[in-house]
Order: sequence, then structure tokens, then C-alpha cells
Amino acid sequence: MARSVYVNGVWQDEGVASISVFDRGFLFADAVYEVAAVVGGKLIDYEAHARRLSRSLKELAIAEPMPAAELLELHRQAVSRNGLEEGLVYLQATRGAADRDFVIDPNAAPGLVLFTQAKTVLANPKAQTGLKVKCMPDRRWGRRDIKTVQLLYSSLAKSQAVREGLDDAILVEDGMVTEASSANLHIVDEEGVIHTPPLSEALLPGITRGSVLSIARDHAIPARESPISVEALGRAREAFITSATSFVLPVVEVDGRAVGDGRPGPITRRMRELYIASSLRTAI
Repeated sequence: MARSVYVNGVWQDEGVASISVFDRGFLFADAVYEVAAVVGGKLIDYEAHARRLSRSLKELAIAEPMPAAELLELHRQAVSRNGLEEGLVYLQATRGAADRDFVIDPNAAPGLVLFTQAKTVLANPKAQTGLKVKCMPDRRWGRRDIKTVQLLYSSLAKSQAVREGLDDAILVEDGMVTEASSANLHIVDEEGVIHTPPLSEALLPGITRGSVLSIARDHAIPARESPISVEALGRAREAFITSATSFVLPVVEVDGRAVGDGRPGPITRRMRELYIASSLRTAI
């Protein structure tokens, strides 16, 4: 069944939904996005996603597309119209359409697109088998803390990893891990402490990342925001990634070498269980 897609104030069949060829999101990647997971027809971590969307828009001086309450209702309509039980709602806010020019037109009206994707979130088989990854240079633009649609290098890196029979790429800058192609990275050291790179302009402030750190604190699981070198990643007892649609997934191999014993570790499994329980309890 064709999906119902929201484009600039109108719900349309996905087969005819379109944007202007002059939209700056298309011409300049002048746009930001958010992805909220849906389980049981409810939105996971929605309020945190909405706050990050506002921050991204503010950083680029793009106007808010609509009041917060209306945006939440729009998400709920997307879920309802498409009968989505499990998957995601994708939102993209652009600066809008204007004649192509490197100088931003202050009169352009912001654009807004929403669509849904059905996807298995809870029963992800990779939660049992783990991910195999490789390290690659981080060649993205400098403001990775803003969730823009400038995802070409991330796509190229992940696609290369998949062509090599792997699951993902871990991006590295000056010998230090930043994040995975579309997720935050965490390791567990020999003392059982979780480490994840501190927030900066070099990586995205992941919503699931933040929730996992909060949950760890609530359950007296030691966790720190500290830089992770490639060498530390290689010595890790466990490793895992976090994102809105993968939740918590173990990493069991890096550059052909097993992480720990090559199986999902107990702390990673525990964090996935705790995150799922918390997110389902607070879903809206």
C-alpha cells in the first residue's frame, strides 16, 4: 500500500509527492533532519528529538516550520495515516525554495517533509550476532554536531564497508574515533567502564547516546565521556553503537580482529535491555 507523505502542508500519495527543484535542501544540502523510532505505534524519545531539531535549525538560522505541539501532532498523523506499528518517522526541514544562489535568500519560506518507514526495531538480528566494522578516515564537514542532510561521505563509507562484507564503518580523525557512519560509538574497558567520545563539533549529540548514559548512571553502571583512540578500540572488552533506529547494537569485530571474545558482551546486552525497557515506558 502506498504511503501517505507530508510535503509542505499537504498529505500526498508517495507516488506523486514532490518538492521544488529550487529547494535549497536539494541544491545545497541546506536542510536538517530527525528520525524518531516508532514501537507499538508510539514515538520513542520524541521530546529529545524535537529539542535537537530546534537546535539544528537555530545553528543554521532556519525558521521553525511550526509550533512544537503541531509538530508532535504531525508525527502522530504520519504514524496513524500509514498504520505504522514499528519503524520510523523521518522529518526533513529545509530553508525552502529560492532561485539558485550561494547567498541565502532571507525571504525563502522553510520547507517540511515527513514520511514513515516500516522497519524491525526490537527484534534486530544484529543484537544477537553483533556488527563487524572497519575504521575509515572521517572526511565529513566540520559541523557534525548539526544534524544536516550532508550525508554523502557517511553513505560512501558505509557502502564500502558493506561491499567488503561488513556492517558499518567507524570514522577516525587524527587517530581518534569520532563515531560510526550513522551512530555513536561506545566501548567497555577492562574495568567494565563504558566510554564514549565527549560531545563536540566533531560528532552528533545522539539522542540514544544521551539516554544510554543517563540510564547507566541510574543503574550505577560506570560510564564516562572520554576520547577513544583507535588503539583503545582495539583493546576494548566490548563495543557497541547507539542510534534512534538501532537502539543499542554490539560490535564484535573491528578491522578483522575480534572485540573481546567476538560475541556480544554482558554490559552491551544489559544496556540494550535497559534502554528498550525505558524507551517503551516513556514512549508517547
